[in-house]
Amino acid sequence: MNYIPFSEYKKAWIFRHRDLPVSAEDLEQIKPMTEKRSAEVWAQNVSRESTHYSYFCKDDWAGKGNTWTESASWQGAWDREDPSLPEELAAFIEWDDNTVVYFCYSSEHVIQTTWAVFKRSWKNFLFMDDGPLLIGRKRKEVAQFFENGQFKLGCRP
Repeated sequence: MNYIPFSEYKKAWIFRHRDLPVSAEDLEQIKPMTEKRSAEVWAQNVSRESTHYSYFCKDDWAGKGNTWTESASWQGAWDREDPSLPEELAAFIEWDDNTVVYFCYSSEHVIQTTWAVFKRSWKNFLFMDDGPLLIGRKRKEVAQFFENGQFKLGCRP
């Protein structure tokens, strides 16, 4: 089994918040991964050594300064009533709506969805904003979000 049933997902509240409702159809496409599957996805796409962004080392692509080309603020867009992505993020990532994305909080906590669902519910994902990475399957573009309201954009190898 690769996914945790949504009814058993301990952080499901972020997608059921009364101020930021997520449609039933989108909830079906938000798939929290088991710890084992999260670890596999993290090792394949982020790091084989580090388990969280705060532990990235110089050999991890996400820990290298040249990975990141731009930074901006997500907080202003999050505070607005408009559900649109921050402009810089929308301009940088131009994936097809059906692109599979991984929102990687740590090596034990990864959520799989599609780019379309993420765009509609990105504010929910950022209720936990301690360095998660947004990665598209077979895509180079990447974003990382921080609790200070900033994010970085870059390309992974």
